[in-house]
Amino acid sequence: MKRITFLLVVTLFSYTYLQAQIVITNDNTFKTADQMLLANELFESGEPWAEALGYNLDDLDPLIPNSPDAFSYHTGIESYEYSRYLLNTLNGRSGLGLHMMWSPIIMENAAMQATSFDGQFTGGTANGFKEDDMLMMMIGNFGANANFVPFENPFPQFADFLEGDNNLPQTVQANFEHNFGSTRWDRSLMDKTLNLGAMGQSTFKQYLWAQDMLSAFHNSADEGIDADGTNSPDLPGSSMFDPNNNIFYGGNNADGFIGQILTAESINKTKFLLTQLAYDGTNLGMVDPATYDPTNGIKYFPTKITVTETATATGLPPKWDTFTVTDPMSKIFDQWSYLLATTNYMNMMEPNNTSDAAHLAFREVFDGFPFSASMQETGTPGPYDLMKGTSKVIFMNMMAMHFNTTNGTFIDGVMLNGAGMPMMDNMVKSLNAGYVLVALENFIPQFTETPLETMATNALNAQANFIINNLKDPNGGFYNMYTIGTGADTSTKTLTANSAIIIGLYAAYNATGNNTYLTEANNGYNYLISNFYNTTDHVFKTEEGNNTATYTPKNLGVLAGVLREANLVGNQTNAKTIYTDIFNTIYNKMILREAEVTGETGSDSDSDGIPYIVGGTKPFVFAAEATFDMSTASVSNIAINNLNIYPNPVENSIQFGANLNNIKSYVIFNLLGQEIDKGNIENNKIQVETLKKGIYLIKIDAGKKQFTGRFIKS
Repeated sequence: MKRITFLLVVTLFSYTYLQAQIVITNDNTFKTADQMLLANELFESGEPWAEALGYNLDDLDPLIPNSPDAFSYHTGIESYEYSRYLLNTLNGRSGLGLHMMWSPIIMENAAMQATSFDGQFTGGTANGFKEDDMLMMMIGNFGANANFVPFENPFPQFADFLEGDNNLPQTVQANFEHNFGSTRWDRSLMDKTLNLGAMGQSTFKQYLWAQDMLSAFHNSADEGIDADGTNSPDLPGSSMFDPNNNIFYGGNNADGFIGQILTAESINKTKFLLTQLAYDGTNLGMVDPATYDPTNGIKYFPTKITVTETATATGLPPKWDTFTVTDPMSKIFDQWSYLLATTNYMNMMEPNNTSDAAHLAFREVFDGFPFSASMQETGTPGPYDLMKGTSKVIFMNMMAMHFNTTNGTFIDGVMLNGAGMPMMDNMVKSLNAGYVLVALENFIPQFTETPLETMATNALNAQANFIINNLKDPNGGFYNMYTIGTGADTSTKTLTANSAIIIGLYAAYNATGNNTYLTEANNGYNYLISNFYNTTDHVFKTEEGNNTATYTPKNLGVLAGVLREANLVGNQTNAKTIYTDIFNTIYNKMILREAEVTGETGSDSDSDGIPYIVGGTKPFVFAAEATFDMSTASVSNIAINNLNIYPNPVENSIQFGANLNNIKSYVIFNLLGQEIDKGNIENNKIQVETLKKGIYLIKIDAGKKQFTGRFIKS
């Protein structure tokens, strides 16, 4: 009898041995630009997308998955929180960059203090440095402004490194949310290179969270208060904070504190860029936006600048020492990344913008305290002028160095010759051709009624037309690259290139209202879905025709962006459903760890299979690479009789994607056909945390029907 049972089980499940899964092939490498691009697209594909479709975010509960529906949960909870995880890891925990203690404004203010200032905010004992006292004073002020006790052992950084090994040299402790010490990375395994693209993507991420966090006020009970132009955290008739009126900066206490920290990091990073990292082809130095004209000598931001550091004193972070240009090329990815950040900060800091409650709240933040007001208000440049000046310098360099006027397109890479003149390469990569349109769409309204507005609008139209005329394949879709003088690269089309071009064309339509751009974007989207989306397995091919997909933070970021824009701009209704499906099959499988916000406090409460960070040595970032083999997935879908088990692999509990009626009981077998567990099913969920790691087979009794499936216990 046992032999018969064994043969029956093997017959039922024999095909399932080939079931495809996401296989992580690199979980050690953190590339800042790629992870932050993903973070930015996930943010905008989070709460903003859900709100744009009319969802009430107050209806969402992180501990109740897929309520009120799966789309709102994946966007309003998971996309949004995964985006937060990435920024939180980079900016306060990892140490992957230069410490705020050595940032320009901290150092300038410390230099103005008397010798007696040393030790006043660091325990009373002088250590020969005033910068740590100045930093602690700033953090203390931010905490008081938000009614928040600052985190312990953070590593706030103002300039981000290119890359690092995200393996932690210690296990994460249970107090990690307020004490960041156990989440620090190994500094000896970091690539201490400054890259404008990495810093630009992180600055844009800092903007996205800062504008969200500082868009309202709160009281001592941590209740949100909308700004209305009459309420303020400030003293009457003053820009200084009033500690007694029970109004604090930020939508809640943590938001108010973190929003101020992120803004300070971005301001210091941008000032550092202008004062230290402008390159004339020979030397690094400063560039003055007020007088800068590239025709009088180009000063630009090279793609790689290596940093050496010097130890200072016990307990203090290392200080930057020297900067060496190790790759002098100007890359368009770097330029549009930072331009996207500074133009959006301009909008947030705009002194005359009181169009909504959010900007009324921002005015209280940038009126002199906690951050300086604009030059038009005080006669002295403030953060708004810094962001505006940086936007101007970067855009002017993009036009002078990267824009091929003959062909009407932005070129990827540029060097200066011995005479200081730009030497363009001939490559137009689709990723950049698309995203430069997004950056220009954001730039144009910030420079309305200036010559730069006209210049940017003309460049945007030229770039969009170049895409349609040169990067579009007559058979549909878009090429990966175009080489001036040679033509289009006709190699296998990629998910990244097609998605980025579509995003860019939607941006061009938003900026101009030209329906041709909308039509081309929608046609491109339909081609993308037809040729890249696997409807059976709910995954995307990363190369057309290739059933083995390779996922990275970069292509997952661009994919999230194209589905969102197709839905919101192109009115492609299926994009919403597709995003919901692939979040289960791809995104949830690639993030390495999860924080408490969406579960994992003893059980997998959101049923996505992502381990809790405590006790592990991985941070909550995405894997650098993973693969999915669709050629085996199709076999397994036949064998499991439409029983969709998720998460799979699983740690704690499994659920069933199909809407099964009359579910009564289950039996779990091992691969030898031996019965391991059985019981009744409640709430469409089975607890499996007590099972050993391995492959299991399951049979579901649903009245007159029986369903079979397979899962992996991890």
